[in-house]
Amino acid sequence: MNDSRTLAIEYARQNKDRFLKELMEWIAIPSISTSIEHKDDIQRAAEWAARQLKNLGMENVQVMPTGGHPVVYGEWLGAGKSAPTILIYGHYDVQPADPLELWDNPPFEPVQRGEYLYGRGTSDMKGQVMASLKAVESIIRSGTLPVNIKWLIEGEEEVGSEHLGDFIQSHKELLACDFSLNPDSGMTSPTQPTITYALRGLMYAEIRVYGPKRDLHSGLFGGTIHNPAQALAELIAGMHDENGRITLPGFYDKVRPLSPEERADLARLPINEQTFLQQTGAPALWGEPEYLPIERVGARPTLEVNGLLSGFTGEGSKTVLPAWAMAKISCRLVPDQTPEETFRQLVAYLEANAPSTIRWEIRNLHNASPAITDRDNMGIRALTQAMQTVWGTPPLFKREGGSIGAVVFIQKGLGAESVLTGFGLPDDNVHSPNEKLHLPTWEKGIEALIHFFYNLKP
Repeated sequence: MNDSRTLAIEYARQNKDRFLKELMEWIAIPSISTSIEHKDDIQRAAEWAARQLKNLGMENVQVMPTGGHPVVYGEWLGAGKSAPTILIYGHYDVQPADPLELWDNPPFEPVQRGEYLYGRGTSDMKGQVMASLKAVESIIRSGTLPVNIKWLIEGEEEVGSEHLGDFIQSHKELLACDFSLNPDSGMTSPTQPTITYALRGLMYAEIRVYGPKRDLHSGLFGGTIHNPAQALAELIAGMHDENGRITLPGFYDKVRPLSPEERADLARLPINEQTFLQQTGAPALWGEPEYLPIERVGARPTLEVNGLLSGFTGEGSKTVLPAWAMAKISCRLVPDQTPEETFRQLVAYLEANAPSTIRWEIRNLHNASPAITDRDNMGIRALTQAMQTVWGTPPLFKREGGSIGAVVFIQKGLGAESVLTGFGLPDDNVHSPNEKLHLPTWEKGIEALIHFFYNLKP
């Protein structure tokens, strides 16, 4: 270790109590992005983050308007053109805290109990943004940043980053970078640092099936009119075969296969069949038998029914043959699938299989592209080395089953890949009552990010 790196680590350790106090101040601002009632709190949380950047000596710090909640920007470009430029992403908005009665403490009055800090946003993701801020502070107060950095801290992640894509497209030069650091992921356990290198995309559609012009008496018309609910159920049932494979025409044609190295790395993860059974309470697992459960949820595409509605669903009985039925269908996608092509495949399936006894219509409601990062890029190499230094073990590499809009927007808008990590744990109760942050892991995360930035020094 060089002297400035050692001093930065010592600074972080000496100031960890103050770091925690400042995190608690930020968590106390109820920056709930889903509610218009918290518009002023959203603004306060953004301005709080901007003050942090100014106190660090960041330049060009701005709270920038979007079509929704503002983006916080700042930069330090003093490392020169030969040094890489890293765009640090984060979000300051949080989920609603309901149901409040299930919290052991008020969600926006953070409390430390033992090794944990409890409060809404502790893990997702104010704690992760703060880890980045305090890693940079530790370096600046102990020497000079070895890299150029830019900050992009948004206020709409919990509502789908609705305006972030347009913001990035209209500020390409301002946000230009070599890659993005995104700590909005997490670790597998306190002893197993983790790097997420791929995210699945999404195609979300609504199908409606129509039969008679109104609800009918099932005793008078049943058996002569094809029930739309039955017809829709039959169509949905045909979307998978007996082994769980999806039957949409051409669905798997562009699915990028897993390499032997990836399969070996995914098998290292401490997540097996029993893990899923314990987490879900399901009686048994289901899906493509030739793939491990961890491969099915991160590296294989899916088709799921997210909702069904038809006919009489109230208490008691009503013998009705419904006039229509509706289903919400989503497909999680992997490289190199696209949501647009997947939607066309779903339409083609309906055209080929829908009976003439009903009519149908379909709407594409939401799209998100999959993302994958080259595991040999400079950011992942630097982070791998940093985690090895702090935890004494190499990080696990993971594919995540969900989507993060910012990763796709940065990839498409700036041509930059994201290094996904984070220091939250699987039992942090994100989006649930009693959200918490494991402080020893968080403190190690700050140290790992310090090493990360130094490892990037040209």
